[in-house]
Amino acid sequence: MSERLVMVLDDDPTIRSAVSDLLEAEGYRVATFASAADFLDTPAPAVPSCVILDMQMPQVDGMTVLQHMAQRRLALPVIFLTGHGTIPLSVAAMKAGANEFLTKPVDPDALLAAVGEALAADSARIAERRETDRLAALHAQLTPREREVFALAIGGLLNKQIADEMGISEIMAKVHKRNLMQKMQTRTLAELVRMAERLGIEITRRR
Repeated sequence: MSERLVMVLDDDPTIRSAVSDLLEAEGYRVATFASAADFLDTPAPAVPSCVILDMQMPQVDGMTVLQHMAQRRLALPVIFLTGHGTIPLSVAAMKAGANEFLTKPVDPDALLAAVGEALAADSARIAERRETDRLAALHAQLTPREREVFALAIGGLLNKQIADEMGISEIMAKVHKRNLMQKMQTRTLAELVRMAERLGIEITRRR
């Protein structure tokens, strides 16, 4: 589990130590922070990660940290810990984007379960981002004509209709379509449509 990072932000050194010991005993890599400033100054991790965040801290509280994370587009799963949990507070935290809301003294099994779910979610996010980056790199290799055919083809147009739209021969439309399918590393139109959705490519409508 060492390639997965758990970041613990709590102004209480006793809590930081106890949580860190629990997580390290389970094989997780742990980074601890005593202040929001120290945490927010840290570069975004490149491995699946999550944040265990104290709700009540002096100067900058947990909700404010969550807001700063959103502004920085630091999309890490957050597990809130609080010594004064209330239903309105937990609802506000979840609405703000927290993955879990636990009260102190935290149950070790509940915390480990929350961490496992949070890291699984971040692993999925990273995998999705990498796939999107891969597809964007493939799409960048397309010629302007191939991109035009791409946008028409995902709308379900046949080769002849694509040719009419572009003012080219049907043979050339087939060539462009074959080339773009090869470059995008797919053989099916359905997969091409899914790629377009992931890349945010809009269908070109017929006039």
